[in-house]
Amino acid sequence: MQEIIQQVGALLVGAVPTVLLFIVLVLAYQFLVQGPLSKTLTERHTRTEGAVEDAHKAIAQAEAKTAEYADKLRQARAEIYKLREQRAKQRNAERETALDKARKAASMQVSLARTELDSEAAHARQTIQTSAADLADQVVRAVLPLATGGSR
Repeated sequence: MQEIIQQVGALLVGAVPTVLLFIVLVLAYQFLVQGPLSKTLTERHTRTEGAVEDAHKAIAQAEAKTAEYADKLRQARAEIYKLREQRAKQRNAERETALDKARKAASMQVSLARTELDSEAAHARQTIQTSAADLADQVVRAVLPLATGGSR
C-alpha cells in the first residue's frame, strides 16, 4: 500500500505542471478569447436590438404617415363631393331660372296670341254682322220683289 501511495504521490507531483498549464490555458482563454468574444456578441446583440427597434419605429412612422395621407385623401374626396354637389345645385338653379324665363316668355306669347286672336275674332264678328246685315238686305230685296209679284 505504501507503494501505491508513493506512486499516486509521484503521479500527482508529475500532474502539477499539467494542472498549472491547464489553469494558465483556461485563464488565457478567458482573457484572450472568451472576454472579447462575449463583449463582441453583447455589442452585436445591442446593435441588432437597436436596429430592430429602429425598424419598428420606422414602421410605426410609415403607418402614421399612411393614416395621415389616407385622412387627407378622404378629406379631399369629401371636399370634391361637396363642390360637385354645389355645382349641381347651381346648375339646377340656373336651369330652373332659365325654365322660368322660358315659361314667362311662352306665357307672354300665348297671352299676346290670345289677345290678337280675340281681336281678330271680334273683327271677324263685326265683319260677319256687317255682312249679315248686307246679306239680309239683299235677301229682302230679292224676296220682296217676288212677293209683290215682280220679277227679278
